[in-house]
Amino acid sequence: MNGRIEKSLHGRLLIALSFIFFLIFLVVVRCAWLQIKEGGAMADYVREQVGGSKLLHEPRGPIVDRNGAELAVSVMTKSLYVDPSHVDNPTELAAELAPLISISEEEIKDDISHGGGFVWVKRRLEPEEVDSVRCLIQDKGYIDRLGFRDEPKRYYPNDSLAANVIGFVGMDDKGLDGIEHSCDKLIRGEQKKTFELTDTHERPILDSLFNKGYNGDACKTIELTLDVNLQFIVEQELDRAVAVNAPKAITAIVMDPKTGDILAMASRPSFNPNHFGDYAPENWKNRAVSFIYEPGSTFKAVVAAAALQEKKVTPNQVFVDPGHVTVSGRRIQNWNGESFGTVTFTDVVKNSLNTGFAMVGLDLGADRLTKYAKLFGFGQSTGIRLPGEEAGLLFDPEDMRASDIATMSIGQSIAVTPLQLVTAMGAIANDGVLLKPHIVKSIKNADGSLYKEIQKEEVRRTIDSATDKTLIGLLEQVVASGGGKKAAVKGYRIAGKTGTAQKIRSDGAGYMEGHYIASFCGFAPVEDPQLVVLVMIDDPSAGSFYGGQIAAPVAGAIFSQALRYYHIEPSSNPFAGMERTSPKQEADRVPKQPEPKAPEGKVVVPDVRGRSIREAAEELSKRGLVMHSEGSGIAIMQSISGRTIVDEGTEIDVTFSE
Repeated sequence: MNGRIEKSLHGRLLIALSFIFFLIFLVVVRCAWLQIKEGGAMADYVREQVGGSKLLHEPRGPIVDRNGAELAVSVMTKSLYVDPSHVDNPTELAAELAPLISISEEEIKDDISHGGGFVWVKRRLEPEEVDSVRCLIQDKGYIDRLGFRDEPKRYYPNDSLAANVIGFVGMDDKGLDGIEHSCDKLIRGEQKKTFELTDTHERPILDSLFNKGYNGDACKTIELTLDVNLQFIVEQELDRAVAVNAPKAITAIVMDPKTGDILAMASRPSFNPNHFGDYAPENWKNRAVSFIYEPGSTFKAVVAAAALQEKKVTPNQVFVDPGHVTVSGRRIQNWNGESFGTVTFTDVVKNSLNTGFAMVGLDLGADRLTKYAKLFGFGQSTGIRLPGEEAGLLFDPEDMRASDIATMSIGQSIAVTPLQLVTAMGAIANDGVLLKPHIVKSIKNADGSLYKEIQKEEVRRTIDSATDKTLIGLLEQVVASGGGKKAAVKGYRIAGKTGTAQKIRSDGAGYMEGHYIASFCGFAPVEDPQLVVLVMIDDPSAGSFYGGQIAAPVAGAIFSQALRYYHIEPSSNPFAGMERTSPKQEADRVPKQPEPKAPEGKVVVPDVRGRSIREAAEELSKRGLVMHSEGSGIAIMQSISGRTIVDEGTEIDVTFSE
């Protein structure tokens, strides 16, 4: 009896345990099913109960000047879209919406006609437009038809200031020109989905309340080398010049010759990047880097540097200016068409004599002339971080005729950009060392940490330091008493060179009559150069067209304000830092070259500079020449330069000085 009861209990217990294990198995299988098969969906369901996904837009990084002043910033705005599938009466909706967002009813109806569930109506609305549309949605119950999405909008708080440098962005937040384009990958904003915990009223809770900031690789800050205050000064002067001279265009650049920093860069015509679509594409161009032209006499500074470095000339070397020379059938004459008579090389530079520079260029030859042009950075892009930079044009020395050499020596038969020219003049101001110009000073991460800092970059030495000092002395004479006098600023020593170049025809076949490019490029103060200024006026149509008359005054006005803005002290000693040489030392620098062979009945004029009256008279007498002296001491000038072939018995006027 007891055995049967015990056996029965064991059976029931086994059944109960089996049932329990079966239930456990079902629970395990169900859990596994939910975890593996439906885990993602269940997790999403739970997340929807406690929060929601949100598309987070990180706005485009700002662009600032060297002092942190904002030049371009982004803010989050609302963009309006329509769900055409829920619109019953397009005409009614268009009529109500059009006056609120300044879009025609027809445009809105066209958007709705596309069909589907999403069509943009207007991107990046102004705050007052957003408020008006929200009221319409609430009043009319259009919540299923109209909606907003967050999008960044670019603002340029200074309107057109530095617009040609900064550029602008398109509707998709992509940089289309200027720094906005060249640095687009670094400063462009990002979009990403994020999860936000909310309460029952969809308000953020817990850690969602704390804004941890953006730490990604985009949205960086670009710090430019520009100084917004100096930029304003320069643009103000350009506007004045436009009003006075009515040019086709005008460009100005200010550079720090010791670092290569571009402190100001401006062009006219320009545009407002907040409304770039309202302007012709021609206005968008940054002419400082994209416009190539024949520089005219401003290029003579480089020719003078080459001639001094190669010891082809000295400042006191005498030239006889005939007023014009003919080279390979091409007539080259001075700017006024007249002869300046017997002059020194200093006078040749100071008065920008084409004849003298043509003779110097021919003496240098095609190879050396082109070599120094390349040393000073011409014929190749500078590598500045701006789109559309041109490399300019240089002849191949092997293809150059004598006339090409002569015209290149006076700034023709060569094409340069304003940036190349100011960089070359910066090398002269920087003791002969060429620096790479740059417009970006530093790049910072979104959290403010430094990503990259642009350092000063030396490209190469162009001429020796001693040669450079001599050249600076010549260029200072241009502003002190030559063609660049209108660039002078009282109390400051300024060096520079003017230029006036006839414009080439668009088809390249010769020059346009009555169309010129006037320019000035120089630096200050001479004893410690801190500013290089270039002004280039394209095709002035009112009044004069000479660089010394219309470009130099603009540069002088910029110098005047910039020197005071940077608290640069006036010059005290006019010869501070300059090496002075005696006439004898200058004469000793003349290269000793074999004299040309004179035909029968002719003689070669000796160079008697640096000699006493007795020595000069004896040397000339040996050659069968007659000397007429003026003054006493050491010979500093002769009416016919050395190595010139003349008839026996020719009279030579020699000037002597203590």
